[in-house]
Amino acid sequence: MTPPSPARPPGTLRLLAGALWTPSDSTEPLLAHAPRRWQRLAPYVVTLGFAVVLLPVTASVLSQVYRLGGGWAGALAITQAAPLVLAVTRPLQAWWIIFASDVIGGVLLQSADTIAGRPWPWTPMVIVGYLVLMICLGLRESRRTLLAVWLATGFAGAFFEIIAQPGGGGADGGTHILLTVLSGALLVVVAALRERGDAQRRLAEQETISEGERARRTLLEERTRIARELHDVVAHHMSVITVQADSAAYRIDGLPDAAREEFATIAASARESLTEMRRLLAVLRSDGADGERTPQPGLGRVQQLVEATLRAGVPAELSLPADLGPVPPAVDLSAYRIVQEALANVVRHAAGARTRVSVLAHDGWLTVLVVNDAAVVRSSLLETSGTGHGLVGMRERVRLTGGTLDTGPLPDGGFRVAARLPLTAPKDAP
Repeated sequence: MTPPSPARPPGTLRLLAGALWTPSDSTEPLLAHAPRRWQRLAPYVVTLGFAVVLLPVTASVLSQVYRLGGGWAGALAITQAAPLVLAVTRPLQAWWIIFASDVIGGVLLQSADTIAGRPWPWTPMVIVGYLVLMICLGLRESRRTLLAVWLATGFAGAFFEIIAQPGGGGADGGTHILLTVLSGALLVVVAALRERGDAQRRLAEQETISEGERARRTLLEERTRIARELHDVVAHHMSVITVQADSAAYRIDGLPDAAREEFATIAASARESLTEMRRLLAVLRSDGADGERTPQPGLGRVQQLVEATLRAGVPAELSLPADLGPVPPAVDLSAYRIVQEALANVVRHAAGARTRVSVLAHDGWLTVLVVNDAAVVRSSLLETSGTGHGLVGMRERVRLTGGTLDTGPLPDGGFRVAARLPLTAPKDAP
């Protein structure tokens, strides 16, 4: 978002345009979402201040200046000033009370004998309190409600203009026009500020949505770029390896049977890697709207991993019950990937080491254990400096399923990978 320009309204107007606005059907106080506590209390302080000042002044003026009875003066003062505090949360209900009290007060003052030269039907205190009420209404109510309030104010003024007695003692009857004009102008200004704040809020929400869409599009473009690189480079080289391994027996004369079997193993591993690569490319090129439809490998294919490890020259053993019972898909895939990565690490870093793979289900947990002895043959230089991403990937998979992982070297020089995965999804698992 761009920083505010000097042409924008000052801080007070932005406050009115944004934080003060609440929906018309809400009972939340004005400024309820303001960031600071004093701002949330400000509407109560302001309206309470006006009510405290107007109440005694109204009672005093009505009783001493207009010579209205003490009971009527006190009742009108209370009903005209006290509801201003209610206007913070329910301005329309407060308007009904104040408007009815103002009309009754105008009727009572019209029949008084001492209104010569004095404001009528609205006293100065009525005008001040009514304008404060208009601000609360403009910040909360809809256009239709505001128009109805203004028309009711104008009709009340027209009513008093009709019933005004020509010889009524010279009362100043222009206050009904003054209140109608001032209330209408104030409602228009405050409603415009409220709608401006609403527009700014909607614009901010739209910008947030647009930013999310841009981030999603950037992510999809990056995934597509990665998929393209994998397809053009890695998949191409894997295809070449597969073709060369398959055709080695026909291109090289007098190839021993052991070499033929080794090339066949290389070709099978390369084809399996290509299958995994195609599955990964499908995931990268998808937008995440549809789930992957290709079946994921699981514990049923662990035997193939062990056989591939045997063909690579690593004596491996597998202990896998014939019936493990129901295994959640996420746990099934995670267990397969853990065994796959552990055996790959043995081939790379502990060539010729005796390896034992054990899978056991007990008491709602699936235990996967891969243990290898010390390396018999020194690893090649290309495999001595691993990045450690394999162990990190294991930990991420185990954490996502809510299990635990224990890895580390053994005293005899071997290595141990032990994973414990839940067969039932935990309540707090992601």
